[in-house]
Amino acid sequence: MGERPVTPSAGITPVQQMLASGTGALLTSLFVTPLDVVKIRLQAQQTPFYQALAADSASWSGVIRPSKWKCFLYCNGLMDHIYVCQYGASCTSWYKTPTHFSGTLDAFVKITRNEGVRSLWSGLPPTLVMAVPATVIYFTCYDQLRDLLRYGMGFQGNYIPLVAGGLARLGAVSVISPLELVRTKMQSQKLTYSELRVCIRSSVAQDGWLSLWRGWGPTVLRDVPFSALYWFNYELVKAQLCDQYHVSQATFSISFTAGAISGAVAAIMTLPFDVVKTRRQIQLGEMETLGVPVKNPTSTWHIMRGIWAESGYRGLFAGFLPRVIKVAPACAVMISTYEFGKIFFQKMNLDREQQAC
Repeated sequence: MGERPVTPSAGITPVQQMLASGTGALLTSLFVTPLDVVKIRLQAQQTPFYQALAADSASWSGVIRPSKWKCFLYCNGLMDHIYVCQYGASCTSWYKTPTHFSGTLDAFVKITRNEGVRSLWSGLPPTLVMAVPATVIYFTCYDQLRDLLRYGMGFQGNYIPLVAGGLARLGAVSVISPLELVRTKMQSQKLTYSELRVCIRSSVAQDGWLSLWRGWGPTVLRDVPFSALYWFNYELVKAQLCDQYHVSQATFSISFTAGAISGAVAAIMTLPFDVVKTRRQIQLGEMETLGVPVKNPTSTWHIMRGIWAESGYRGLFAGFLPRVIKVAPACAVMISTYEFGKIFFQKMNLDREQQAC
C-alpha cells in the first residue's frame, strides 16, 4: 500500500508542535498514572519491604546487604522512573503500608475510599518535570525529521517514519538520560543543589563524562526500536483507515485507533528489551542508594542471557499483558491528542491568513 500525500508539518510552527505534544503528554500522564499507582501498591502487597530488599540485593550483588532503601520502577505512560523509598520513614507518597487488595478493581475502590481520589495521581508531579520535556523533544523532532527527509532531502517510501521515529527517540533519550540519573541521586541521597554539583564533579572525575549516561544503552535498545516500529505502523494504519473511511485527514478516532494498534504491536515486539531495561534500571538505582561501585555494571546482553538461563523465552516476555494494557491506551491518548492539537493550530493559522487577506 502506498503512502498518503502529507503536507510538511501540517502548516504549523515548531512551537505549536511543542504545545500540542506537551498537552498530549499531560493528558497521557493523567490517564495512565492511576494504573501504575495501583500496580505498585499491589506489588508492594505481594512482596513485603524487607523481603524485597533481601531478594533484590542477593540477586544483583550475590550478597544480602542490609539496607533501608528500596527502588521501584514507576511509569506515567510516557517514561519509566526509578523511585527510591526509605523503609521506616516517610516514602514517596504512592508507597504506603497498603490495605489488603484482592485485585485491581478492589485496589481502585479502596484507595479512593480510604485515601481520597487524589492518591491515584500521587507521584505524578515529579515525573512530569522530565516526562513532558522529553515528549516535547521526541514528538517535535519526529515531525521535523520526517519532513526533512521527505521534503527537504526528497526521500520517499514507508521507511521514512521508521528512520525519523528512531532518530527522534535517540535524541530524546540522550538528552534526558543524565537528568534521570541526577534525579535518582538527589532523591536517594537527599542532596542540595550545591552538594549535587560536587557529587557530579566527583563522579565525572572518577569515571569520565560517560558516567552521566549510565543505563543509556538498555534504554536505547528498547526505546529506539519501539519508536521506529511505532511510527512505521502508525503511519501505515492511519493511511489505511483514512482510505477505508474516505477522509483526507485523520480524525480523532482514526488517530486513537491507529495509535493503540501500533503501540500494542511495538510493545510486544520490544518486550524482551523492556524486561532487560527494567532490571537494569532498578539495578543501577539500588547500586546508587547502597553505595555499591558501578564501574563494571552488568551488561545488557549478560542480563538477557541470565534471564534466558533462568526462565527461558518466557522470562524475556514476562509482563506481556500488563505492558500491552498500559502501552496501547497510553499511545492512543498521546497521539490522538497530539494530532488534534496540530489540527487545531492548523485551522487557527489558516483563519489568521484568511483574515489578513
